Amino acid sequence: MKPLFIRMMYMWELVKSRTLAIMIAVMLPIISPLAFADAGTWSLDSASSSARLYQGSAANPDSASTGVGRVTGDVRVDTNDLSNSVFDLSIYPADEQWGHALSPEGTLPAGYVPDPTDHTLLTFHSKRILRMRDGKLQVIGDLTLTRVERSMILMKAYAGPVYGDPVIHTETREVSFLFPDLSAVVSSDPLRPSNLQEKSELDVSGSAYIGYDDFPALRSAIQATNWPVVVRNKQCEMPSMVGEDYHGPTCTGTLIATTSQDNCHMPTVVGDEDYRGPICTPPSGNQTTIVLDLKMLRPTSSPEAEMASRKAASR
Repeated sequence: MKPLFIRMMYMWELVKSRTLAIMIAVMLPIISPLAFADAGTWSLDSASSSARLYQGSAANPDSASTGVGRVTGDVRVDTNDLSNSVFDLSIYPADEQWGHALSPEGTLPAGYVPDPTDHTLLTFHSKRILRMRDGKLQVIGDLTLTRVERSMILMKAYAGPVYGDPVIHTETREVSFLFPDLSAVVSSDPLRPSNLQEKSELDVSGSAYIGYDDFPALRSAIQATNWPVVVRNKQCEMPSMVGEDYHGPTCTGTLIATTSQDNCHMPTVVGDEDYRGPICTPPSGNQTTIVLDLKMLRPTSSPEAEMASRKAASR
């Protein structure tokens, strides 16, 4: 009697285990995407993103800081399917007005005539995104340089500069950005992103290293461009009274990024009549480095909030 009871208990445990295995096999395709979707689709906060530009060599890529630029555009990182992810970025000086004409994908309208303040624009459109073995994300795409030149017309009765029609030059090369920080968001383990459930924003950085021979026009364009500091929520007001010490409107805002002067130093003696400011060492090497500092947000905000973010970025 006892052996029969033991065999019955064994058969019952076997049936339960097989039933549980079948239930797991059926439910796992449903549960896993839902768990993985907790990481969600992250989007770009253009109002708080910037790019740092360096000149140097492969051994010393940040030999000299050339400038900083504003970053706008459309970035979507789909943690469920990288093929659905998009990186469409625009990089330009903070005092230029490219943002009011660019589409979310970073394209300009056909026949667009640049504003007199617009001179330099970099756009990046991703073509494929790869997950590396070490977890880093490699974003490969086309980097396009748009450079506006305006000829000056000399008049007999000079009354200030008169410029001719703008001439737009464009050049495109394939480059690759590497994002180490995104390994925390994009994971092959569906349970790993669970620690991101409570996060509403994420700061990530990515770098591209571009040799002179790969993009000759890029280095000269960056060096010839004025790159002012990048400020969020910039507001300028004219003083109530204008006197001899007037230096223009007073502006306030939150500083996001500024050009560092690591390659510059003050002279040992300051005060001579020929003093011309800090002494800067020219960069060594023919490599340009673009470092993207991006703030990623969950798409939980309303369309009105996203529109306000875009307006703030275009200021």
